[in-house]
Amino acid sequence: MRVTKIATSNTCAVCERTLLMGERAVSFAPSEGAELVDVCPLCQELASEAGWLKEGAPTTPTLEGGRRRRRKRNLVDFLGITRTSEEGALAQQEPILRKLSDGEVALLEAADLFNGSAYRRTVGGIAKSLGEPHVSIVPLSGTSGELAVTVAWELSWYQYRVSPESAQPVRLERRGHELHELEEGYKDWNAQVEDEGRLVPAIARI
Repeated sequence: MRVTKIATSNTCAVCERTLLMGERAVSFAPSEGAELVDVCPLCQELASEAGWLKEGAPTTPTLEGGRRRRRKRNLVDFLGITRTSEEGALAQQEPILRKLSDGEVALLEAADLFNGSAYRRTVGGIAKSLGEPHVSIVPLSGTSGELAVTVAWELSWYQYRVSPESAQPVRLERRGHELHELEEGYKDWNAQVEDEGRLVPAIARI
């Protein structure tokens, strides 16, 4: 059997994060017969849920209960408001006392798409090591309705493009190491990360 040296520049095929020295990746095939790719420890569960074939596993994947469906969220879920009984609703919740603007709705929709993607787990994993990041959700110019989600720490940053009408609504656009590499327009920190990488836009309730 041929033994090859593992390069430190290997990247995860799911989150596209560069694997750290000594970090053990597992090989998956995105489909039956496809070329094997590396998946980092944080994304292995996501790869399995997406139907990717783990090296050495049976070639015919099975999904319990049929194809998984992404749980739909409404504005209550987006804003982190928990559902309570009718008796405790007024005492325990902070209702939105105004109509949301089109821009605010777009931010919420972008956050929902991100939270339903594999990148949420990646951000949550990095946050456990580097702490709470700065986050911005910025609409891009043009009529496509795309938005940029920027998640930044002092030592690294990741920028994702959210395209609501695309077959792949969230993708990693670019990444870097220094905050000064980011344009000022992306440093309007208007969101935060909670619950294992879940993005929550800062929306005023009144």
